This record gives sequence, structure tokens and C-alpha cells, in this order.
Amino acid sequence: MKKLLTALLFAPAVALAAGAAVHLDKAPDVQNDKAALQSGARTFVNYCLNCHGASFVRYNRLTELGLTEHQVKENLMFTADKIGETMRVAARPEEQKVWFGAAPPDLSLVARARASADGSGADWLYTYLRSFYVDEKRPTGWNNTLFANVGMPHVLWQLQGQQVLNKEHKLELAVPGALSPAEYDKVVGDLVGFMVWLAEPDAGFRKRVGFGVLAILVVLFGFAYAMKKQFWKDIK
Repeated sequence: MKKLLTALLFAPAVALAAGAAVHLDKAPDVQNDKAALQSGARTFVNYCLNCHGASFVRYNRLTELGLTEHQVKENLMFTADKIGETMRVAARPEEQKVWFGAAPPDLSLVARARASADGSGADWLYTYLRSFYVDEKRPTGWNNTLFANVGMPHVLWQLQGQQVLNKEHKLELAVPGALSPAEYDKVVGDLVGFMVWLAEPDAGFRKRVGFGVLAILVVLFGFAYAMKKQFWKDIK
């Protein structure tokens, strides 16, 4: 009886561990490239902010990417009047629920929320945005190899083109888009980099402070060790 109870208790954990691992492509790290982050911000505003908000971040924080307030107002603010406003969509959630069946999620923290044992949230987003394919059985006409039966259409299809699943169930570019595959990967990499920045704009500052604290602790340890040797040198 005890063995049976033990088996039932650990069965969910064993089943989870036995699940197939998801392959994620490695996203480029562009956190120190302000030009790439600016490019990602432009793509985000033009293609993502129509339905998804980023309500945890205010427009004035975009100046930390090397942009002036005038540049932010002229090029990145289409649904707000004041630069201190948060990055929200014009449509209300209840309206979106009627139109789409469910309100599109806020993307402020998605780069952190999608992190798993398979890879970082950036890796998941980078793979996801490059894995759409034409599927006439879906209401939107699109499906995704990473997120099966996804409700979101491929908003970047004009840039990437139209992918299909071949006989080996692998993605194949059937109709080229406005960009070459390498150019599209660069656009997606910049977009994902911006979404990583959105999730924690102060990540760079936090890391610098962390290294500074560690350096101070190392110095203090040296003083403490020297004092210990001085105090205990005559004690045997």
C-alpha cells in the first residue's frame, strides 16, 4: 500500500520530467546595442502595440535607449498624448474580448514569463516569431510550430513571407517576403531584444551594482582576514 501511494505521489513529477524537450533557437544578445534596441522599439510600436500593450513601461523611459523626447513623440507615440503615459493600446480590454474572443496579453513581462528549462524567454520569443506557417484550417490562416493552434496571426508575414510545412514537417519558405531570411532574423532579434529590455529596463544598472557590491565584499574580506591574523597571531 505504501509503495502504491508513493508511486501515485511521484507520478506527475515523473510524467513531467519525461516530456519532450522543446528546441529553442538562441536569441542574439543586443542589450548593449542601442541602435538595435531602437530598431526593436520601432518594430514593437508599429506591429505589436496595435493589439498588445506594455503598460508597465512609460514612453519617457525610451529616452534611455539614446532617443530624445522629440524623437519618441514623433516616431513612437501613436496612442498617447503625453510622454509620461504608459504604453497602452487604444482599444479597451472588453472591446478586444468581443473582437478577438480574448484580450491580447500585455507584453511588459513576457520575455521573463516565457523563460523555462528549455531556454530563456528571449529564446522562446525569437523562435516563436520565426515559426509561423500557413494553415488554412485555422481561423486566422496561420499556425505555429512552437505554439500549436495559436490564436495570434502572423503580423510580420509581409516581412518574412509565407512559410509552409513540407513533407518532413519542417518549415519551408514558399513565398518570400520584403526581407531576406537573414534580414528578417535581424529584425526579430532586435524586437526580442527590446522586449527583454521592456521586462526589466534597469537590468544593466542592477548588474553593475551587483558587481560593485561583490567587489566591495572582496575588499572587506581581505581587511577582515588581515585583522583576524593580527588579532590571533599571539594565541596558540
